[in-house]
Amino acid sequence: MPSSALAIIFALLAAILMGTIGVLARFAALPAEHITFYRLLLGALFLLAYMLLTGKGQQIRHRPSKRNLVNGAMLAGFMAFYIEAIQYTQMANVIMIIYLAPVVSAIFAHYFFAEKLTRLSMASVVVALVGFMLMIPTGPQQASNHTELLGYFYALLALLTYCGFMLINRKPSLSSPYQSTLVQLSVGALCLLPLVINAPLTPSLPQMGWLIAIGFFPGFLAILLAVKALRQLPAVTFGTLAYVEPVIVVTLAWWIFGETLSPMQLSGVGLIILAGISQGFISQRKVLITSG
Repeated sequence: MPSSALAIIFALLAAILMGTIGVLARFAALPAEHITFYRLLLGALFLLAYMLLTGKGQQIRHRPSKRNLVNGAMLAGFMAFYIEAIQYTQMANVIMIIYLAPVVSAIFAHYFFAEKLTRLSMASVVVALVGFMLMIPTGPQQASNHTELLGYFYALLALLTYCGFMLINRKPSLSSPYQSTLVQLSVGALCLLPLVINAPLTPSLPQMGWLIAIGFFPGFLAILLAVKALRQLPAVTFGTLAYVEPVIVVTLAWWIFGETLSPMQLSGVGLIILAGISQGFISQRKVLITSG
């Protein structure tokens, strides 16, 4: 099989595995900080074992960059807020708010990094905002539901920390992808350790099984496949394929938990996905023009 075709398969599998975190987290039935701590810690341990078994052990000992240290904290915040949000509202609502990140990052870059928004970028921002408005439940009970609003609040926090994660990762790193990932997973776990110690819980045997699954599938394997895919695929292609994740989340939420979206909300999902993919192509075009 050609390497590019294999890379596409890896990217799709990574997106599918990332989309399982919400389901696994609900089955684990533990506080968000505990689930995120185990996801990051076990993910780091699995990655450490992989590096040792595949002859990459020499990369483990290195001086981490400040950027990777900060990104570890961003990663911890993003994952914890995401898991907290799905305790209060539908998984589909949460994942689509988070997938506003490419568009929101473009706005941040415009104001803080002097990266001017083109007309196409502004159009994608408008499309994403329209999609977001369509996603918001309009029923009188849901609109006034405090629990629902709390879910949106945590989803917005997840969006902001994910945007920070994306913006910090914009520049090329001197560290290898494995080094960067290992540092970010480890630092993220350390950030959550005080919260876990402050509210100690001993997972039951079934819960421990779910936590191991969380640490291995979306915590390690998805990241490993993403790293391998990014070595072969252009960033815009990978970013487009990553939009399989919200589709998987919406499908699993409907299939397992009976969560449904109205036709209007599904239209919002489509617009957000369209805006995110368009922003990826716009960003890639900017890179090509700059490098040319």
